[in-house]
Amino acid sequence: MIMLSLVVLCIEQMHGQKVGTTSLQFLKVMPTARATAMGDAFGSLASGADASFWNPAGLARSEYQQVASTLTSWIFDTKLIALAYDLPMGNLGNIGFQFQYVDYGTIKETRADVSDLVMSADGSRFFNSGLTGRSFTPYSYLVGFSYAQALTDKFSIGGTVKYAMESLWTDNVITTVNSVTGEETSYKTYAEAFLFDFGMIYNTGYRSVQIGVSAQNFGPQVTFASKEHPAPFAFRLGISANMFGKEGLLFQDNTNRLTVAYDLFQPNDYLQQMHVGAEYSFSEIIALRVGYKVDYDSEGLTYGAGVCTDLGGWPVSVDYSYGKMNEYLNNVHRISLGVQFK
Repeated sequence: MIMLSLVVLCIEQMHGQKVGTTSLQFLKVMPTARATAMGDAFGSLASGADASFWNPAGLARSEYQQVASTLTSWIFDTKLIALAYDLPMGNLGNIGFQFQYVDYGTIKETRADVSDLVMSADGSRFFNSGLTGRSFTPYSYLVGFSYAQALTDKFSIGGTVKYAMESLWTDNVITTVNSVTGEETSYKTYAEAFLFDFGMIYNTGYRSVQIGVSAQNFGPQVTFASKEHPAPFAFRLGISANMFGKEGLLFQDNTNRLTVAYDLFQPNDYLQQMHVGAEYSFSEIIALRVGYKVDYDSEGLTYGAGVCTDLGGWPVSVDYSYGKMNEYLNNVHRISLGVQFK
């Protein structure tokens, strides 16, 4: 009943928002190399500290403290840094913390009112593209807190409240003057919002089959200057299972594991999309992953690998993912580091 209510809530949130535009676009760039190597098919597999990014209910599946971080090399030299922490509190549930920061680099300022043909001292002409000699550094960040609770040994729920902020200019406010009336108008150069995530994960009890549901970035309209647009609300419905391995659907194997996952993904600014992925693991030490993102304009094939080992009794994992973009955009690389404290 809870899962059905969440689905209905998501449908109502998306109704009438197929406008092709949302604010805070950085929230659509997901961290976690393991998940993105599997084509973002992670709604039912989310666990540990990284669950804060995908499905907060997955936090409840951890018995030990975990710290995770991801560095993403995105398009046009943009860098994204993500940090997450999961703290189990026994019967009181788990709490999580996440932080994301986007570095867009330094951009040279140009202005349309100064672009023109210019006469040089020797009489030759050249076109001034509007460069003013100044530069600015836009940035975005997010801070979030999550709580998750296992209601039974098969069913867990979780929620996240997060503050997102995106700045486009050095100053927080700019003022324009109407050349005819002399009227001054001030505009904010940043946008901010409090957003919410909700999630559930259900272990069906049949072998390794799991179902996950999450709704992300639920919140109010976001205002840039005088224009309002919705946040990038998204709904995930995922299912996963081991084909072979412990509780494998095909056969049991304590050394080799092959997990397959599928997510139905519905954003509020695009058509319905699908994520499919697979992960092969040998002795839970070495993992190979592949995925595909269906009905995307510029994304598709993903793949990656990971290794997990013990350092001083603490399990440490290092993961890498590669995402293929179209011919006009850079391919995307992610590397993640995770540590579990026992």
